[in-house]
Amino acid sequence: MTRRYVYLGPEGTFAEQALRSLPEARRARLEPAPSVPEALEAVRAGEADAALVPLENSVGGAEGVTLDEIANGSPLLITREVVIAVNFVLGARTAVPLDTIRTVAAHPNAARQCRGWLRDHLPGATVVEVLSNGAAAVFAAEGTYDAAICAPVGAARNKLAVLAEQIADHKDSLTRFALVGPPGPPPPPTGDDVTSLAVYISADRVGALLLVLTELAVRGINLTRIESRPSGERLGRYVFFLDCTGHVATARMGEALQGLHRVCAEVKFLGSYPRSPLPGEQRGGRGRTARPPVAAPPGMSDEDFAESAAWLHRLRTGDLS
Repeated sequence: MTRRYVYLGPEGTFAEQALRSLPEARRARLEPAPSVPEALEAVRAGEADAALVPLENSVGGAEGVTLDEIANGSPLLITREVVIAVNFVLGARTAVPLDTIRTVAAHPNAARQCRGWLRDHLPGATVVEVLSNGAAAVFAAEGTYDAAICAPVGAARNKLAVLAEQIADHKDSLTRFALVGPPGPPPPPTGDDVTSLAVYISADRVGALLLVLTELAVRGINLTRIESRPSGERLGRYVFFLDCTGHVATARMGEALQGLHRVCAEVKFLGSYPRSPLPGEQRGGRGRTARPPVAAPPGMSDEDFAESAAWLHRLRTGDLS
């Protein structure tokens, strides 16, 4: 049976580009969704096997809508991540002078990444935020707005005239996407994995966030990302999104999760999955040398945890040798 994957559409987005880079997507039916919430709802409703949605950008930061939607509602599981380089162009229905453009459609992160270029080249234009880079290209093609900040593939698909290329302020911008599916066993550990969590701390507990960080640090867990988002319950109540190196199947990550469960109001496991190579990295192949996994401090490797667990088992069973 052909699997169905949805992605943040319409066609011509960086999300589609990222999804098509996955081997499993080559044999699946790929369909765009109008928004991140609708893409994830398709998975929750059983209408799609997985959804590819943006998580964060190296310049624009986290995708708050994605984080909120994954953490709220029925459980979902991140099974893969994809990191791609992003390159923006300015497109319009016809080749027109820049000084005639009054409105520009753009995804909020795209607008942030091109802020300097827009200030220098389109100081009088109004930037209108839309749901995706693909939607921006569609709006420009329809004439709803004078121009769009979009991906090159979006401009080509919608037959836009490219008025300017490489308009991002940072030329090495990267966007990280997550392949999100229904709850189930996570992929097996590879030795270079990421575990994602949503952690709710007790607002009235002194040092609550320090307790969270301590549970990770004392077990040699490397924290690679932390984001706070309002929980939506009341003012001052936040959820922290954490990315850590390691896999839930390992002893030290398991112990860290148990510790977080004890000291936090709630912990949501969002997935353990292989870390995506950066563009140009190829594990075991040609290209830029792959980043080695962050080594655990002495005495805190997975092997050290396994050995100490075996030692404790011997004590409990009366083996004092």
